[in-house]
Amino acid sequence: MAQPCSLPEDALFLGLDSSTQSLKATVLDAGFQVVCTQAVHFDSELPHYNTKDGVHRGFEGEVTAPVLMWVEALEVLFDKLKNGNFPFERVNAISGSGQQHGSVYWKSTCAGKALKTLDASKSLHSQLRDAFATINSPIWMDSSTSKQCKAIETAVGGPDVLASITGSRAYERFTGPQIRKLYECHEDVYNNTERISLVSSFMSSLMVGDYVGIDYSDGAGMNLMDLRQRVWSKQVLDVTAPMLEEKLGKLSPSHEVAGKLSGYFVERYSFSPGCIVIHWSGDNPNSLAGLALDRPGDLAISLGTSDTVFGITSDPHPGLEGHVFPNPVDPGTYMLMLCYKNGSLTREEVRNRVAEGSWETFNKKLVETTPLNDGNVGFYYIEPEIIPPLPVGLHRFKLKQASPGSTGLSTFAPERVDCFDSNTEVRAIAEGQFLSMRAHCERIGMPSPPERVIVTGGGSANKQFLRMIAEIFGCNVYTTERPDSASLGAALRAAHGWFCNSKSQFVPISDLYKGREDGSALQCRLAAEGGWKELHEQYGTLAMNRMKLEKKLIEELVM
Repeated sequence: MAQPCSLPEDALFLGLDSSTQSLKATVLDAGFQVVCTQAVHFDSELPHYNTKDGVHRGFEGEVTAPVLMWVEALEVLFDKLKNGNFPFERVNAISGSGQQHGSVYWKSTCAGKALKTLDASKSLHSQLRDAFATINSPIWMDSSTSKQCKAIETAVGGPDVLASITGSRAYERFTGPQIRKLYECHEDVYNNTERISLVSSFMSSLMVGDYVGIDYSDGAGMNLMDLRQRVWSKQVLDVTAPMLEEKLGKLSPSHEVAGKLSGYFVERYSFSPGCIVIHWSGDNPNSLAGLALDRPGDLAISLGTSDTVFGITSDPHPGLEGHVFPNPVDPGTYMLMLCYKNGSLTREEVRNRVAEGSWETFNKKLVETTPLNDGNVGFYYIEPEIIPPLPVGLHRFKLKQASPGSTGLSTFAPERVDCFDSNTEVRAIAEGQFLSMRAHCERIGMPSPPERVIVTGGGSANKQFLRMIAEIFGCNVYTTERPDSASLGAALRAAHGWFCNSKSQFVPISDLYKGREDGSALQCRLAAEGGWKELHEQYGTLAMNRMKLEKKLIEELVM
């Protein structure tokens, strides 16, 4: 067995996750064992900010969060750790995760000075109370920037051009359109801002005691960064707001050191003066790190209320669906992400309707059907879908087989049907969701088949789902129990960044994993074997035909 890279035996690595509803901490030791976790829930533990689910909801889709709530939560979290006799002095490095797309506006003339002159005898939030041009931050749930999204896409030549530059078409939750709206609607606030941070770089700035750069991975979720050059796109900046580049600061590699930990935290909590802060990133990049995806061809599927697909590729193809970000643990590759609104709740709707509300009955019906579902294809949306962008509705089709008795589906002859029998319906919902994931992954640059698939989330407990994923994707499927994957990923990134810094060069994170997989937070379990070439090819044909149907539905219902 290869020898693992050396980390100090008594070292601890702290990962933080400033999410929508809470601030969480995960601490790893040198063997990547989780030795401590802690959390602060915003609504219940900081009720004076009057949030519901961590946010304030306004008019016409506006959703914001109080900046000072995030600051105070950091203090409360560290106080909890201190009261539990946590050994702060053993922490070698800290990194973190911030909810993606939230933005913070530091006030001109006073904010930078306040950060650099913090008094350890006073609370953090009291010293930063007047440091912000606006006390409320627009976040990822905000849906009030449709006008700005359209204007930015039009100005650069269309959504496909913007996607080719930045890795994504314009999305309402992205920070570029949020900044343009702030400039258009509150120009005084924009002009009174000296620095714009994301939640990730904001929290990192608190830790360092100075402004720090936005990392490449989180910067890609702004519609402002040139994805391949890893610099701000002047073309997009110019159509977003004036003098924007100087307000954004420099972009930074995710694995690099943002700075030494501020003396404020060293004095107040007894951290080591040598503790370093690795650039924070967004929650999705950190979740990718937390799942230990570390090579091109890796794919992870999270089956939850919404379904999310993560992948790694060296050859991305940004398009009108999904997102492409730089990989936070490997500057030479990219992470791909697909988000589906219709996940477990949609599967449960079908289960309740045709399988007596029982997963046991649902799975029995799956076993009684055959792969490819005899050419029956279904689209099930109880919520407006992101991929593809279709409204609520159920759509069922029967595809003609290539020849009598064949399991192939190369002949594309769809016929609409009103209903399926219960067995067909059960397979159609599951098979359809996983086929969509495969088809869209391939469209934005994932290899087929992938090297492996790691499945997480509540749906990963369903063995029939795992078997179906192995058949459709054509590779082995693994499962892992990794709660709080964003804070876990942040802790792994802290260790990775510390090691890169100690070597004065980038080191592949896989070098850290060697020899530590068993019994650590990185452990995966083989859950289903894939590799049936003929079935994989047949599913490829079915996926292609499904994409044609998808295009037809979009033309009928959206355009």
